[in-house]
Amino acid sequence: MERRELIQLQDVSFGYPQGAFRLSIPALAIDSGARVAVVGPSGSGKTTLLNLVAGLAIPETGSVTVGETVVSDLNDAARRRFRADRIGFVFQNFALMDYLTAGENILYPYRIVRSLRLDAGVRKRALQLAEACGIADKLDRHPGALSQGEQQRVAICRALVTRPSLILADEATGNLDPETKVVILDLLFARAAEQGAALLAVTHDHELLQRFDRVIDFADLRQATVS
Repeated sequence: MERRELIQLQDVSFGYPQGAFRLSIPALAIDSGARVAVVGPSGSGKTTLLNLVAGLAIPETGSVTVGETVVSDLNDAARRRFRADRIGFVFQNFALMDYLTAGENILYPYRIVRSLRLDAGVRKRALQLAEACGIADKLDRHPGALSQGEQQRVAICRALVTRPSLILADEATGNLDPETKVVILDLLFARAAEQGAALLAVTHDHELLQRFDRVIDFADLRQATVS
């Protein structure tokens, strides 16, 4: 599949209302289908980068574009629709709904987004993802009855079930044993390849970096500047 530019950040600056943290990105482009790892010290801006791409954070200056959409120009409602239509996000804290079962959490996007239609094919895909992640026998359990690793796998299934064109993963393998890490990374890569999706993944596991096409390293960058 021919690659084209999917993500573009141009002259982006961002800071939180409280604290001295600043993120400056003069230019960053990522192609469709690319497998990109983001590494660096805690607090250097890795998660902020994912949030900017997803429209969960809005730059003070500059632009964030995904495909033909200038995400940084959208209002709150439009950004929510954009995320539902285009992005699968594996959050570092999982962001599961405690009152829903694991199976219901996987299908949660179909409960809240009108444009997504829940049918037998979607349910089958959700079950296949759960089987691939080794949690098919736990779909009737609530998050409180699952281990951290199991909760993480639920979050990964939820991110993939909508077949997004962009997968954002914040430490998606961080709470998993070495064998399961490989299984999950293989799953992320395989699903991204099937859909021609880009994968942008924050990780502290440097042993996995050789499997990515590209690594963005925040470690040696002054004021978390990416170029």
